[in-house]
Amino acid sequence: MNKIIYSKFNKKDITALSAVSFPGRIITIMTEGEAERAVNYLLASDIVGVDTETKPSFRRGEQHQVALLQAANRDTCFLFRLNLIGITPAIKRFLEDKTVKKVGLSWHDDLRGLRNRLEFTPGWFIELQDIVPEIGIKDLSLQKLYANLFHQKISKRQRLSNWESPILDAKQKEYASIDAWACIKIYDEIEKLKLTGNYELVDIPDEEMPDRIHLSEPANTLEEPQKCKLQRGRKRALNKKDTK
Repeated sequence: MNKIIYSKFNKKDITALSAVSFPGRIITIMTEGEAERAVNYLLASDIVGVDTETKPSFRRGEQHQVALLQAANRDTCFLFRLNLIGITPAIKRFLEDKTVKKVGLSWHDDLRGLRNRLEFTPGWFIELQDIVPEIGIKDLSLQKLYANLFHQKISKRQRLSNWESPILDAKQKEYASIDAWACIKIYDEIEKLKLTGNYELVDIPDEEMPDRIHLSEPANTLEEPQKCKLQRGRKRALNKKDTK
């Protein structure tokens, strides 16, 4: 059975989805020695998901440096407390590494923030926003992409929390880890769909969005005119009557 994905995902549907949880270990890095061991572990992986967090600014002209670098493989996420240890030689080595692919979303902005802390030459990084259009998806946010591909919700409640807090709480750690790990999940799924072509893209025009997207209906049970014509890796545009 082909997987149904949408060129644009209705944000209203995300709230009804079950929340995703991070399935692996979360390790906070607060010393140079810990950073060295963590980087060695990560660079033995086949792929690493990356993200950063910065303390939010609520006053005009106020800016903060990147406080946290999250780097996850398939089972472990390391949280590098940059506001406490800065970019250590090991972290710089990780960021400049060209042997292990690292996947992020809106990573160009993260790189800019990291290089404001310490100049370095970026290594092998893959920007998810550059590859999702290859299967026809127009949404570029992590939350919408994950909901579209996996029908689960990534909570964003901790995004504006204090990432320079002396101690990160459990909810912050979970949020940060999911954001990095989800990049791997999305990358793997996109590459699989590109390779197999086993998906049907419902192309929703920019000016139109269905009130609800019926996530529970498999491809072979959708009624016309909702039913997508089965074509490997092809898309079908919804017309006006399809969106009601």
